[in-house]
Amino acid sequence: MKTKFYIFFAVILLLATLATTCNKPTTVSSVSISSSQLILYMNETATLIATVHPIDAANKAVIWTSSNSAVATVDNGKVTAIKQGTAIITATTKEGKHRATCVVEVLHPLEPELVFVEGGTFIFGYTDEYDCFNSEFPCKEVTVNSFKIAKFLLTSQQWRAIMYGDSIDAQYRNIPFSGWYMFEEVIQKLNEITGKNYRLPTHAEWEYAARGGNKSKGYKYSGSNNVDEVAWHSGNWQFELEPPWPTVGEKKPNELGIYDMSGLLWEVCSDLRDNPLYPTGNGHTICGGSLIDESSNCDVLSVRCSINDCACPLYIGIRLVLP
Repeated sequence: MKTKFYIFFAVILLLATLATTCNKPTTVSSVSISSSQLILYMNETATLIATVHPIDAANKAVIWTSSNSAVATVDNGKVTAIKQGTAIITATTKEGKHRATCVVEVLHPLEPELVFVEGGTFIFGYTDEYDCFNSEFPCKEVTVNSFKIAKFLLTSQQWRAIMYGDSIDAQYRNIPFSGWYMFEEVIQKLNEITGKNYRLPTHAEWEYAARGGNKSKGYKYSGSNNVDEVAWHSGNWQFELEPPWPTVGEKKPNELGIYDMSGLLWEVCSDLRDNPLYPTGNGHTICGGSLIDESSNCDVLSVRCSINDCACPLYIGIRLVLP
């Protein structure tokens, strides 16, 4: 009889222990944020979502803070860009003090959206996977430092806003600006407004970014081996005097998320290519082909030439770089 009693008592004690264990609140192990980096223009907003782990944690509340409320504020995950600069948004759990952060970069409305290009070493010029033009010799190993490059070519709307502080008709806003001969004036004005140091890419920086940087998959064109996926050229665009014309960002981006580095407009670089045909000197190289050129001119090497030798100066655009 006593044995049965002890067994019964042990079972009751075990059930009580299990019930206590099952009802014990699950503690927080970590927290994550939906994005680790945001790029916003002044007065823009974005919403971050914090996820507390594990999913059955008892206390999922988080506290949101900004390292620089003058640049960006946060209210329950909603980020508001105030002025140009950088702020770190932090989500901290109320239980366990676990943290996750998001770096917010606030741009002036006139600034281009930038893509970070991690520096590296590559073969600059002709390599075996590409058809070769004489202007692409000789190939050589080149190392470039990290930099930021505009995701899109400078648009007509950006040019108008930078130079005159106003806007243009909607049908022209996202058309790439082709007044390359004004690039010094545009860049100087933008730097005065923003206090930054925008410039043209060097030829090596341009080619490295067009190839996809350290994420390169060795494509012939910037982002694909199929030219029509990534480039406007004479084979897929019929010349028209009146809009609509192709606008920036309509085609597929390359491995780094940069658009139109093949086709649309030739892009002007800050220097000349150092080769026997175009020795280093005062001048500028153009790269990438344009919408009036054959697709063979749109690969990531393309026909390199001095801007002074270009037959169609109206089809040259500007892509900005920030060191």
